[in-house]
Amino acid sequence: MADITDKCELILKMRRIGASEGSACKNHVLTTLLPYDKLKSILEVRLKISILGDGGWGTALAILLKNKGFDVSLWGVFKEDIEAIKQDGENKKFLPGFKIPKTIQLTSEIYHACEDANIIVLAVPSRFFRDVITKNKKILKESQAGFVSVAKGIEEKSLKRMSEVAGEILGGSEIAVLSGPSIAPEVSRGIPTAVVVASEDEIFAKKVSDIFRAERFRVYTNKDLIGVELGGALKNIIAIASGISDGLGFGVNTKAAILTRGLAEMTRLGTAMGASRETFQGLSGLGDMITTCVSLEGRNHRFGVEIGKGSRPESL
Repeated sequence: MADITDKCELILKMRRIGASEGSACKNHVLTTLLPYDKLKSILEVRLKISILGDGGWGTALAILLKNKGFDVSLWGVFKEDIEAIKQDGENKKFLPGFKIPKTIQLTSEIYHACEDANIIVLAVPSRFFRDVITKNKKILKESQAGFVSVAKGIEEKSLKRMSEVAGEILGGSEIAVLSGPSIAPEVSRGIPTAVVVASEDEIFAKKVSDIFRAERFRVYTNKDLIGVELGGALKNIIAIASGISDGLGFGVNTKAAILTRGLAEMTRLGTAMGASRETFQGLSGLGDMITTCVSLEGRNHRFGVEIGKGSRPESL
């Protein structure tokens, strides 16, 4: 029975990397010569992962995954930005100070980025999320890849979560969400980080967890897709409020009140929208909120600080 199970797992994995069932069966001897973990790592290294979005987080994930040995491509919509990254060897615009491995494929042509991809990471900002997916729907669907959204936000007009937008456009594709307290520069510096992956497909969530997990990048799984996404979006509001408090010169008493009452409001809203209360006590809720509210590198916190100091929001 164990031998049959190993064979099935090997066939499934090799199908995901483009091999035929016949070649998988011919190489079935590997299951008796190599431990499962070793075999799994060999197969996964051959995966191609495409990251759409050359911002700080997309770039940080590209470096993380390349360092794990995957075939990685990084796409950006502006050719001049991609050419600058190639020339500088780093993303000076969004993630300065971190060298990008030369073996990462950098491109502004989305077809080349997604060609033969097994996993496509959607790292496009939430305000451009629908537009990018809609314009490239044919390419994305024909790739037959699984999708991982790392965008944190809610669509302004429809009030849909990013996985809902992706599911609406891409149909029955596998979709997961990766979220949690993960400031891009800290991840790129190798500072220990923990995040969470959620999907309606538990098997796909586990697969994504295995792909992203690294020695200093711990990835948990969660069945609560709604809660994980809402935590990543709603905490931005609390981060802005926390920043305003800092900009006004208030102290830690005020910040503690904002964080604790903010978490209570996030939880109430989330449960009303179908999420689990416990999710907001975890990485994608409390954890992400704390990081965004206290880190000097958090964009929403910085935005709030400037408002607190007197700047007009539309000028920032």
